[in-house]
Amino acid sequence: MANSSFISTQLLQSRIPEKKKLPTAKKFDPRHGKASNPAPLFDHFLPRSCFAYHISRKDEAEFNYDPNGEKGPANWGRIHPEWGACSNGSMQSPIDLLSERVDVVSHLGRLSRSYNPANATLMNRGHDMMLKWEGAAGSIEINGTEYLLKQCHWHSPSEHTINGKRLALEAHMVHESLDGRVAVVGILYMIGRPDSFLSSLRKQLQSVAGTYERDTVAGVVDPRNIKIGSRKYYRYIGSLTIPPCTENVLWTIVRKVRTATREQVRMLRVAVHDESDTNARPIQPINSRTVKLFRPEDKDD
Repeated sequence: MANSSFISTQLLQSRIPEKKKLPTAKKFDPRHGKASNPAPLFDHFLPRSCFAYHISRKDEAEFNYDPNGEKGPANWGRIHPEWGACSNGSMQSPIDLLSERVDVVSHLGRLSRSYNPANATLMNRGHDMMLKWEGAAGSIEINGTEYLLKQCHWHSPSEHTINGKRLALEAHMVHESLDGRVAVVGILYMIGRPDSFLSSLRKQLQSVAGTYERDTVAGVVDPRNIKIGSRKYYRYIGSLTIPPCTENVLWTIVRKVRTATREQVRMLRVAVHDESDTNARPIQPINSRTVKLFRPEDKDD
């Protein structure tokens, strides 16, 4: 098992070559792992993931989102043996959060977030924009396990759907426990009023959009400013949504749909310089998995 510092380094180091456009090319987080037998949902002893896959600059352009292309999502699992879970995995993400098959529960408890302001860097990973916290930005706690906040990135349109409907944008707040388990909090956005957190990054995003520099110092960024606005959330076991599609990722999708402007969504795509209009993986089969919807017993949410 790779140690935690190595895992964190591998998770966060994805970038595009300087001075070069990559038509519809997408990069990935350097992780891989094979599916193990599905664990009971939200079990305290979720299988640990194994992310000891090293990414070279050449590898960064080896997949994209062209639905008909050789490097598109349908073929991700054939590009490298280590990416086999993209084709053969049984717990892949994203999924459709269909109301008819969601189990409404009240025992999961409120999502426990304890975040702190910390220095951060805005990074162009070639397939998305990522905000990486350099210091201790806090954590969430799920089933007694603490998951440290590492980074946040965005997909447009949304990767997860609700009753078959894709929304304009999806943010992924990626967390990791000390023993290498991964938990992602997903936040969905529709077009509407400006999102205040994205507004606070406007100058940095504009700076990246006007240059091929891969990193831009964002200064001190407070993750508490990434608003959720609801205690309701979906919970299921899934995977990374990009190669190598590692499974046993604990997903929490906030039920409340927030808003962002068309310009904010556009800026997140333009800044990447990949000439693509999307970085959303197609919906994956749910198979035998259970999806829970936490709804508090009190009615004030």
